[in-house]
Amino acid sequence: MKILYVCTHNRCRSILSEAITNAQAGDVIEARSAGSQPAGEVHPLTLKYLAQAGIATHGLHSKSWDTLADFKPDVVITLCDAAAGESCPVWLGQTLKLHWGLADPSRGAADDPRTGEAFATTIEIIAQRVERLRALAAQPRDRWTEQLQQMVMHAA
Repeated sequence: MKILYVCTHNRCRSILSEAITNAQAGDVIEARSAGSQPAGEVHPLTLKYLAQAGIATHGLHSKSWDTLADFKPDVVITLCDAAAGESCPVWLGQTLKLHWGLADPSRGAADDPRTGEAFATTIEIIAQRVERLRALAAQPRDRWTEQLQQMVMHAA
């Protein structure tokens, strides 16, 4: 299964999701992340809290979804409400789209303990969702495609 995580600036939630997915389910899922208006850099706290969670950060960078036209994901997962409302590039065609609305943990001050708690909570939520995707991806393609389509219909 190939997943593209999209968040407008591709500097926190989508990066977290890409890194966690590849760490937890890289044997059955290939994850990438991108943004419609990428910030150009990953938020430093994103890298800090991924590293604290023992998740590799090498190679993570903020990028435009236009740079991934050759990736051809099976599913696109938006993570911020702004990205969920955007029109996806034409090359995504009829790709299944899901929305995992997540609060942005990077909005707090770096020295505020609540910021660390927000990152820990967000990482845990993503990890739980990735486990469900991992279970789907281990099934034959036609089965997980059908189940993802049902998720999309129930989310609408």
